[in-house]
Amino acid sequence: MSAADVVIVGAGPTGLALGVDLARRGVDALVVEKADGLFPGSRGKGIQPRTMEVLEDLGVLDAILAAGGPYPVGMIWQDGERAGEHRMFDPAEVKEAAGDSAFTEPWMVPQWRTQEILFTRLKELGGRVDFGREVVALDQDDTGVTVRFASGPDLRAGYVVAADGGRSAVRRALGIDMTGETVDPNPVLVCDVRITGLDRDNWHVFPPSGEGDGFLAICPLAGTEDFQLVAQFPEGTEVDLSLDGIRKVAAARSHLAPEDITEVRWASDFRPRAALADRFRSGRVFLAGDAAHVHSPAGGQGLNTSVQDAYNLGWKLGAVLRDGADPALLDSYEEERRPIAAQMLGISTGVHRGEVRRGAATVQLGLGYRESSLTQDTRDAVGTVRAGDRAPDGTVEGVRLFDAFRGPHWTLVALGVAAPGLPESVRVVRGSAQEPYGKGLFLVRPDGYVGWAGNSAAGLGEYVARFGSHTVS
Repeated sequence: MSAADVVIVGAGPTGLALGVDLARRGVDALVVEKADGLFPGSRGKGIQPRTMEVLEDLGVLDAILAAGGPYPVGMIWQDGERAGEHRMFDPAEVKEAAGDSAFTEPWMVPQWRTQEILFTRLKELGGRVDFGREVVALDQDDTGVTVRFASGPDLRAGYVVAADGGRSAVRRALGIDMTGETVDPNPVLVCDVRITGLDRDNWHVFPPSGEGDGFLAICPLAGTEDFQLVAQFPEGTEVDLSLDGIRKVAAARSHLAPEDITEVRWASDFRPRAALADRFRSGRVFLAGDAAHVHSPAGGQGLNTSVQDAYNLGWKLGAVLRDGADPALLDSYEEERRPIAAQMLGISTGVHRGEVRRGAATVQLGLGYRESSLTQDTRDAVGTVRAGDRAPDGTVEGVRLFDAFRGPHWTLVALGVAAPGLPESVRVVRGSAQEPYGKGLFLVRPDGYVGWAGNSAAGLGEYVARFGSHTVS
């Protein structure tokens, strides 16, 4: 029986991002995927500013920027004529919410391309994906997990992460239920198509034109020759995913002729729903991404929340498996991520129903872990960065903070306070007090959140002792 430190089930954005994070930490992780290749469709195409920061840290930012582009302005069509522009979000509001971030708006990259980029990065780091490996059962004991497949040899792992989507076979094998609701009973067609006679400068929206009709939206996919076509149907409709079926829908709801759609590259249908797993962990098995929370695609929260699940779990698995941290550290994954997922589910459902506008609520830069058991703040400063917050970017004595944070290490930011002696594995940035941090010591976690903050080093040693021998002594 072959073995790995971690087996990640599912080669979507969540599983690949986690694989990249673990590979750069020297953790022996294997990604297994039921399909014979990567997912071929656009599906989650919006990358929010906070996720862009994560992807920069994982070493794929340049490729992501080259592969995508900004969101186009929406164009409303009526009776074959342009009726006016519609913006999917308020750029000024998003820019204000972005604050110190280098990323001031969502970036469009079709999901299949994001996966290719992460897959390439994983291979660069020596990681691998085994395709055609369908998980059918798990057996746990005190020392690890045996993963059983429909064919091929079993695997033995210290931990398993289920990143195998909303219909997660691993979650079902664990007997973990999901609690949720149907956001919209009307089925939705989503497909990637090639179209002639339609410009790529706008996101084309065709409102319902009659009783029983649903909307049609056609969005040019940045960095490709494809469009993503989305159409809503009345409840109970059997959606036709064929080229002829998609041509008929487009022709009936827009000025396009059937032959203007020349090719269907991928097609699917779904019923928008929101659901949250009752638990994100069972023993040595963790749920991440859609296996743990299923979103409406409205507002672009699903993929982003999922990648950030991986980013939260990756450093903790690395600390336990490589740095000798107490395995109890892994309890904080569910503690920190499940409330965030619940919050994002509420936002995506609100956007779908027109109750929440895309903007400050959807860029995910204001999320944090102030209530986490990993968070400790001994300062009495008000109105500045607190432990649990995302550590803001900025420049200290000529050093860009995000450049200092980049990598699998911890970082101590010492502003107006002397830094204690630390091992070489901890990066230290020293400077005078400055906003928005104020004055003090700020120990930044590997995932870019302030774990500990204080006016002096008192208590710092006790805090970091929880995370293993390679952080701070």
